[in-house]
This record gives sequence, C-alpha cells and structure tokens, in this order.
Amino acid sequence: MKISEIKELTVTELNKKFRELGEELLQLQIRKQTGQVEKPHLIKSIRRDRAKILTTLSANKAQSA
Repeated sequence: MKISEIKELTVTELNKKFRELGEELLQLQIRKQTGQVEKPHLIKSIRRDRAKILTTLSANKAQSA
C-alpha cells in the first residue's frame, strides 16, 4: 500500500484498515510458527503498512490539535 493511497483515507477508514492488517499479521505469524506460510515476505510488508498508517494518524492528530 502506497503512502498516497493511505493519505486519501479518512480517520475511521485508517483505523479499520489498521485493525484488519493487525488481524492478518497475527494469522500470518501463527502460520509461520507452524511452517505453513507460503509467502513470508508478506509479514514484513504488513508491518510496514501498519507503520505507515500509524504515521498518518499521528500526523492527522497533530494537525487537528
């Protein structure tokens, strides 16, 4: 997910996306522990996407304050 796509989302959409990515990350980590992950690089990608979302949320909060 690109940062330009993230900046277009509203705060509620960002929170929802953050939560969804968290659930997906948890499932991937569980499957990795059991050796069932076909694409382990997705874990890193999801973690980065979550960080981008948090950065955007923090910036939005700072602008509104």
